[in-house]
Parts: sequence; C-alpha cells; structure tokens
Amino acid sequence: MEKEKSQNPYAVFTVPEFVPFIGGRFFLTIAIQMQSVIVGWQVYALTKDVFALGMIGLTEAIPFIITSFFSGHVADSYDRRKIIRWATSFFMLATLALFCFSLNDSSFIKDNGVGPIFSVIVLVGITRGFLSPAVPSLLTQIVPRNLYTNSATWNTTVWHIGAIAGPAMAGIIYGYFGGSVAYGINVLFLLLSIFFFSFISFRPLPAKQQQESLKQSLMVGIKFVFSHQIILGALSLDLFAVLFGGAVAMLPAIADTVLHVGPEELGILRAAPAAGAVLMALILAYHPPIKNSGKKLLLSVSAFGVFTILFALSTNFYLSLFLLVLTGAFDNVSVVIRHTILQLLTPNEMRGRVSSVNSIFIGSSNEIGAFESGIAARAMGLKPSIVFGGVMTLMVVALVAKVSPSLRKLSLNKIK
Repeated sequence: MEKEKSQNPYAVFTVPEFVPFIGGRFFLTIAIQMQSVIVGWQVYALTKDVFALGMIGLTEAIPFIITSFFSGHVADSYDRRKIIRWATSFFMLATLALFCFSLNDSSFIKDNGVGPIFSVIVLVGITRGFLSPAVPSLLTQIVPRNLYTNSATWNTTVWHIGAIAGPAMAGIIYGYFGGSVAYGINVLFLLLSIFFFSFISFRPLPAKQQQESLKQSLMVGIKFVFSHQIILGALSLDLFAVLFGGAVAMLPAIADTVLHVGPEELGILRAAPAAGAVLMALILAYHPPIKNSGKKLLLSVSAFGVFTILFALSTNFYLSLFLLVLTGAFDNVSVVIRHTILQLLTPNEMRGRVSSVNSIFIGSSNEIGAFESGIAARAMGLKPSIVFGGVMTLMVVALVAKVSPSLRKLSLNKIK
C-alpha cells in the first residue's frame, strides 16, 4: 500500500503514446457529450415530451447492444487503431447529417418531425458499439501492467473533463447560436480526435491461446465475465445503479419545468457530474482505492443513490448543481475500481471481447436507463421517478453486497 501511495501520480504520462491516446479520447468524449445535449434539447423543444427523451436512449441502446455482441471479436481480431479511426469517421458523418437537418431551422425537421434525428441516433449507436471495446483494449496495449491503476485514473479523469466541457459548450452554443452551429463545432472536435489517434503506432494483437470458431469467439467474453464473481458483481452493480439512478436523461425536462432555466443552464447541469468526477479523480490519483476496494465500491454507489434522491427533491438550481457534482464524484470511485478490476483480471487476448461485455453492461445501461427514466417519469411524474431510481440503486447495492462476498472483500493490491 505504501508503495502505491508513493508512486508518481503522473507516471503514465511518461509512456510516449499515452498522450496522443488521451488527446484523441478527450476530443471524442467532448463530441459525444455535446451531441447528447444538443439532441436532447432539440427533441424536447420539438416534442415537450419526457417519453421522447427516454426514446433517444432506447434508439441508441438497441443497435449498440446488437453491435457489441460481435464488436469485441472485431477488436480482438483487427488493428484497434483503424477500428477507432473508422468508427469516429462514421460518427462524424452522422453528426454532419444532424447539422444538415438543423440548418437555419430547416423545414426538413418541421415537415418530418423528430424521425430523421432518431434515424441518425441508430447509426450513432452502431458506431459507439465498435468504439467501446476498441478504445480500452488499445489502452492496455499502450500502458504497462504496473501502471494500469494510474492509467485508469487519468483515463477517467480526461473523460470527465471532456464530459464537463462538452455539455457546457453545447448548452452555451445552442442557446446563443442554435443547433446547426453546435453540430458544426461538434464535427471539428471529431476531426481533432481522429488527428490525435493517428499518432499511435501499430501494435500486433496479442496471440490467442487456441483457435476458435466465430461462435466460440463471440461467447468467450460472456463466459469469462459470468465465471468471475468479482467482475460480474462489479459490472452488475454499475449496470443497475446507472439503469435506475441516472437522472441525467431527464435534465432537459427538469431544467424547463422544475428549475425554470434554459439550454445554457442545462449544459452546466449536464457538466456537473463530470466536474465532481474530476475533483474525485485528483484525490484518487494521490490515494488510489486499492485497499478495501470492494467496500469503497459499495459505499460510493450507495452515496450516488442518496444524492440522486436529494437531487430529485431540490427545486433550487444551485443546490441541484451541487448535488449533481456529488453524484459524479462518488460515481467516479466505482468507475476507477471497475476499470482496474477489468484491466488486472482480463487476459490480453480477450480484452476486446470482455470490454464488449462491459459495454453491454455499462455503455448501454445509460441509454436503457434513459428509456426507463422516460417511462417512469410519464407513469409516476418527473420527480417521483428520480426518487424511485435512487431508492432502487440503494437496494441493488444491498443485494450485490449480500450475493457477492468476494467483491465485498476485494482489495486491488492483492490481485496478482
């Protein structure tokens, strides 16, 4: 433990290609987060329907999940750099389509409603399905094993900085200049992401220990996850916490009907959890959660649930902002621990497929959680639905703590 504490918190930046990797990840995150805010506000402005906000999540989640079943196999079989560059390029084409739809309050949207926007979101889901296993798998090829925890901390930190900048910029730009300008700037960030990823050199894929059929290859990641109680417990905890505890999808409606603010403030609200995550990441860089990691994971997700409930009860913009900061701070503890568990326990030749399963558990849970929030908000009302989500998060923590004793007793410093 003392050795880990004394480790240089910036050690991973001595790895030459970590910097272009993190630069590409940063601009890609900004673009994804910007697009989420722009689409959410645009759809809500056109429909004034909380269920439509939930449908954005489901429209992205279904193609994402379907793609994730075989995108991990692709990430373990082909050059991960090329997968990332091609997927980001398709993401850029999808954003260009949204840009064209929104030009000068285009009559195209007025005549066709939100259908064209949802069609593009399907393509975004497919694209993210390929990015999700390829990006973390490439990171493990770049960074040596002894720096996995350090790289996980900075990787999530940079992601959250992007998640602060993206929504904040999207809200301000949309509020002052409109959707077409916001989408145009989004395209520029995707170009910057491709530029940075192009500086990463080719690395041969880890050799597979045995020859597998396509069917065996697709199933191996799922079997691996379900055979490891620690990994399954950590993924399940995040899955259901995000599924039930995510209030972010309803923020356009909360901003409009509860807090009575516009798109500029919405961007700040969307950025708040990421701001909290960055603050926590700075703490974790100096004090990595490697001792009693399982207990810290359970406590952090519990705190996330509690502050989600308090957020639902708030009617003050600044209090809501502060509570969202706290949800992000405690959520980041679980993110760092989960990423480190996956990096330490996953064999090199299986990283793409296991990352793909992780994507199904975590990546899609944000979108499916948005759909659940939309249904719950329509059935229960906006604020009660968020309280319900926070309560369900606490119940999930209690269940996982009971059925997964190995996760509860986990200390990352004891994993060899």
